Amino acid sequence: MSYSTYLREGEHVGLRPFRLADGPEFTARVHESRDLHHPWLSPPATIEEYEPYATRLIEGGSRAGFLVCERETGAIAGFVNVNNIVRGAFDCGALGYGAFAHAAGRGLFREALGVVVAHAFAPEDEGGLGLHRLEANIQPGNAASLALVRGAGFRLEGFSPDFLFVEGAWRDHERWAITAEMCGPAGADRAG
Repeated sequence: MSYSTYLREGEHVGLRPFRLADGPEFTARVHESRDLHHPWLSPPATIEEYEPYATRLIEGGSRAGFLVCERETGAIAGFVNVNNIVRGAFDCGALGYGAFAHAAGRGLFREALGVVVAHAFAPEDEGGLGLHRLEANIQPGNAASLALVRGAGFRLEGFSPDFLFVEGAWRDHERWAITAEMCGPAGADRAG
């Protein structure tokens, strides 16, 4: 079964906006994925945490949130958020993302990241975000996330000590980025 509510689709995944009604499934997936996420990220694990989180993404402004869903079933496989969107001469956003345990290791997030990149770089008049650049800040020990962005064509741009407060401590991060020019026509093919 395919869902018509997808903003953009790949072969196996579809992106759709967050909804408040997704809270029970999202938080159940977070609980199932604690071992996978620790110590890299801590998405909202209760409805009380999920509702303000999703509301900020739904209302947009300087961020856009996407649920990554399996096209066949509609099940939520993870999420990708484009945060800290700055327009004007910068036209950039910072990625935050996480796969859920049941979807990990199946190639769904490799495909989903390509779909998100294509959506982020697509012109606004075509329903995209119209961005020029995406950044991903990743803890050096997070091998799976580093492999994900490397495989999607992001380039390593630097290292930031004590960059983000995650799981109770200031964590070092590697800075990775991709621009619309780096994707070109091949980026569209990679996105499905």
